[in-house]
Amino acid sequence: MRPLILVCLMLMCALAYAQTPSNATNSGAPAAGAPAVSGPLTLGPVTVTGSVRLRGSTWDWFKPIAGENQYEYSGNLVRVNFAQKLKKWDWDAEFFIPSYFGLPAGATQPAPQGGLGLGSNFYSSNHSERNTAMIFPKQLFVRLNGLGGDERQTLQLGRFIVNDGTETVPKNATLATLKPSRLGGRLLGEFGFAESGRAFDGLRYSFSTSRNNFTFIAAVPTRGVFQVDGWGWNRVGVGYGAYTHEWGSGKHAADTRFFVLEYDDFRHGVLKTDNRPAAVRRADTGNIRIDTYGGHSLHAVATNAGTIDFLAWGAVQTGRWGSQPHRGWAFDVEGGWQPKILPKLKPWLRAGFREGSGDSKPNDRTHNTFFEVLTGPRPFARVPFFDGTNIEDLNAHLIFRPHPKVTTSSEFHSLRLANPNDLWYSGGGVYQPWTFGYTGRPTSGRRSLANFYDTNVEYRVNRKLTLTGYFGYMQGLGSIELIYPRNKNGSYGYEELLYRF
Repeated sequence: MRPLILVCLMLMCALAYAQTPSNATNSGAPAAGAPAVSGPLTLGPVTVTGSVRLRGSTWDWFKPIAGENQYEYSGNLVRVNFAQKLKKWDWDAEFFIPSYFGLPAGATQPAPQGGLGLGSNFYSSNHSERNTAMIFPKQLFVRLNGLGGDERQTLQLGRFIVNDGTETVPKNATLATLKPSRLGGRLLGEFGFAESGRAFDGLRYSFSTSRNNFTFIAAVPTRGVFQVDGWGWNRVGVGYGAYTHEWGSGKHAADTRFFVLEYDDFRHGVLKTDNRPAAVRRADTGNIRIDTYGGHSLHAVATNAGTIDFLAWGAVQTGRWGSQPHRGWAFDVEGGWQPKILPKLKPWLRAGFREGSGDSKPNDRTHNTFFEVLTGPRPFARVPFFDGTNIEDLNAHLIFRPHPKVTTSSEFHSLRLANPNDLWYSGGGVYQPWTFGYTGRPTSGRRSLANFYDTNVEYRVNRKLTLTGYFGYMQGLGSIELIYPRNKNGSYGYEELLYRF
């Protein structure tokens, strides 16, 4: 597997360099007399774009009593997009070809040890095949522009990607960077880190002015994420409405959103993941219907000492968790500073705290664990061994941008359970009809979970080729030590090549 990855990396690098004008300047602008950079590929009026992503992953999960916790595999993705823009409407057809090679056959163990890293998820979700691939339509939609003669209105019908919180792109550069990375996909997400990802079949209506946007979505999530087959649906429905207002001027820019999200899981016979006894959960075949109300406010203030940013996000939930009433909540507060010191490194320091409610009494009549719905957890947990459910996450981030082509980012997370009587949860929501989408491990009343450290280095060779290296280290604490007494520490790393065409 390793030699194949290295050969592919070298071929992609050679192709990218061959297509880079040799007399281009370091700034990326062509020098005098340089040939113009070729545009995207076209087939008549149709624009063709795409990418190839090659990733080799290495896991050293917390050591179980038995099972394969140390392994390597390759997860890859080819995507090809066909699009045409017309005056009153446009269409888009995008195809994904995800593939995995060398998945671990022994990385799934009985509870409470469960799946030993994401290799377990990929293997068990693909008919226990070590090598697998598939092609499916990731996006397939038409978009009607200027409904009723009003250019402010659009209607999208078909299969499309959703990341809640990214309905608009702020004009301010700091806010435009933070929105997709720190807000996008908290409750409705593509889960783009996994090769298949997630899309939604339905409709999306948008009404936009220069500073305001209203978006409404009614859809069902597709299959995918861990399995390579992304053709079908899940018996789950979502309705989402959001109002976003961009405000402020001069040195203070801000972006504020209010949203409501309805989630209805009407699958029968799928065992719910919560802290009740297994016999009680098996007997509870009722639907899950949850309404989430929340919002965010994102700010960037330019000062003489550098740009300061602030983010507040929060949500409350009501509804039904099968036979139980559901009440949950979550919040996140973050702040950042881009000081003018060390101008060659362009540092960006950020810190934050988030919490998602847990359930203190498994045998009472109310379910109080916050439900992350259909999230993409990786932006908020770069090794997704935890999520925003029953968690207290105190975190710090350090970003350096020493060159226009290079970005390094390091994070630290101090993690503990919000309620010790609840479970240690992980997951990203439904991705196939017969699997709940979240897992939970009992911790016998222990609250401390882990300290987590990581570093990511991204090198943008040119406008087509990006190389990434990542390593994360998990220092397990009381809850993890209870489940994995042989070694409570773990790590995950990968090397990635992304080539766009």
